[in-house]
Amino acid sequence: MNNPDCIILAQHGWSDDGHDIGNLARAMVTTEALVIAPSLGILKTYWRIEPLIKQLEQITLETIKNYPKISLRMIGHSMGGLICIELLHRHPELWHRVHSLVVIGSPIGGSHLARMIDPLGIGIGMARDLGRNRRETATRIAQQIPTLAIAGDLGFGTDGMVTVENTKFAHSQFICLRGAAHVGLKSNQKLIPIIQEFWRNPQIAKAPANNLATRIIQYLQQVPGMTDAHYRNFSRSQIQLVLSEGIQIRTWTSPARVDHVFVCDREEKILYGGYVGWLHAAQLHKALRELNNF
Repeated sequence: MNNPDCIILAQHGWSDDGHDIGNLARAMVTTEALVIAPSLGILKTYWRIEPLIKQLEQITLETIKNYPKISLRMIGHSMGGLICIELLHRHPELWHRVHSLVVIGSPIGGSHLARMIDPLGIGIGMARDLGRNRRETATRIAQQIPTLAIAGDLGFGTDGMVTVENTKFAHSQFICLRGAAHVGLKSNQKLIPIIQEFWRNPQIAKAPANNLATRIIQYLQQVPGMTDAHYRNFSRSQIQLVLSEGIQIRTWTSPARVDHVFVCDREEKILYGGYVGWLHAAQLHKALRELNNF
């Protein structure tokens, strides 16, 4: 194609290829658009993320070289979103060439399933890389590149694999698709008008309001080992603190000694849920004591 009107780079995730995410991208654009949906190798997605980043890096640099005057729109499903973020983190000189970034069901805060597989962080396959928290990196990128984060929710704040909380980060636009499962997000037709509307008016979202709830959530997310949780166990939790504005801090410890913490408002609307394993329980308890000073 000599003169595409836009370039879409669509990246698949773990245990997948480029077929479905490529079809989703093609359904959103005109025939003059160039859609690149590389398949990085299903078996490779089980081991380490670094070779996958290198593959996408080569493809992206070559594309930009071949089409120096056309901006790039990036879409990543699940781990594909993490690969896109890692690539952009390593190449800030390319940011001005990127029209927008869309991450779909991506565990930005670190996959809770990966941390269950590799709780000690010893490096078990791809779990080591999927369990890493990239929220700070994603936020820096979203401050410069219009970014849309899309989550699915089958109920209790999870799409079946990635929690809703896990997909959120500052300065990104955020949409949660109710009833959408993780695997199906890569081909969900409901995403087409959502992403098209974002592309028509890509905006950098304002930072979250600097209110008490936001400060508490950010503080808890910084506790070592904190993993964004689903809300299924909220009903089992007990009130530990009631702060100003009626904000409640609630906790629950599972039979496996996993400590959960929830933040909710006076109407018991859940604002955040997270948990730590026994390795980091002392740090969480210390943080909870310090919340008395907020």
